[in-house]
Amino acid sequence: MTTPPTDPHTTSLITYPCAFAIKVMGLKNEQLVGAITHIAEQFDPGFDASTVQLRPSKGGNYLGITITVNATSREQLDGLYRALSTHPMVKVVL
Repeated sequence: MTTPPTDPHTTSLITYPCAFAIKVMGLKNEQLVGAITHIAEQFDPGFDASTVQLRPSKGGNYLGITITVNATSREQLDGLYRALSTHPMVKVVL
């Protein structure tokens, strides 16, 4: 008996639920951390803002922000990535 082919668009390497770290980079701005935290809370109501990690760039013009959310589905993560990457203060989401 053969195994049916798996669709790479529906197959996930992540086991849900899990803690999932996302790195966001943007121009250093007073509102950036608050904006990222607000977006994270929309997708993870239990998001703990005290776990946010900040790393300024060498020149001090950019800020790296690491958030860890409770990932419950691929759809949740896709929506979170879309919301973060379309925010006007965000340059890169990893």
